[in-house]
Amino acid sequence: MGDFRILEVKQSVFADNDKRAAEVRRELKEKKVFLLNLMSSPGSGKTTTLTRTIEALKGEMKIAVMEADIDSDVDAKTISDLGVKAIQLHTGGMCHLDADMTYQGLSGLNAGDVDLVVLENVGNLVCPAEFDTGAVKNAMILSVPEGDDKPLKYPLMFSVCDVVLINKTDVLPYFDFDMEACKENILKRNPKAKIIPICAKTGEGVKDWADWLREQVSDWKN
Repeated sequence: MGDFRILEVKQSVFADNDKRAAEVRRELKEKKVFLLNLMSSPGSGKTTTLTRTIEALKGEMKIAVMEADIDSDVDAKTISDLGVKAIQLHTGGMCHLDADMTYQGLSGLNAGDVDLVVLENVGNLVCPAEFDTGAVKNAMILSVPEGDDKPLKYPLMFSVCDVVLINKTDVLPYFDFDMEACKENILKRNPKAKIIPICAKTGEGVKDWADWLREQVSDWKN
């Protein structure tokens, strides 16, 4: 048998990405721009939640949005119709964004004149959690129909998030979803996580979410 080497490619990729992410954050800090990385599975209500968030904060801060999808521009059009700056990022089949992709998006968005940029990441609970995008904070949405056991099945996603929004509380009576068990499962993975139940459709809990985000943006800029 011939000689061969084992090359830890994945480790190298992550190391390079982490370095790039740190550079992105330094530049954001210099420009006083807050970047939020918003993650979830498809259908959890990211865009509807984002719409409610923009409605709650638009009058007091300049907001821009980067919509990441494998294809289409549906979400970017929805956000643009709200009167905020938006850009669509096509990942070319990739299931996540990394720090360099995020930097390219920020450059294309020309985000230096905004207070808050929201990166709506590609919808899934695995790949996006593995890559530091350079965001200041990570948020995720878990919807009631997905089940209260998701923190146990996708531990990395919940462990990297600063805040977890439990969305679609209006359908709690129709699903076997234990809110307290879900909160307990989240805190098992991440004791520091902020947990906010919301209903993006009705607006329930959106004020608490907007208050949290408002505070984070203020702290970052000061």
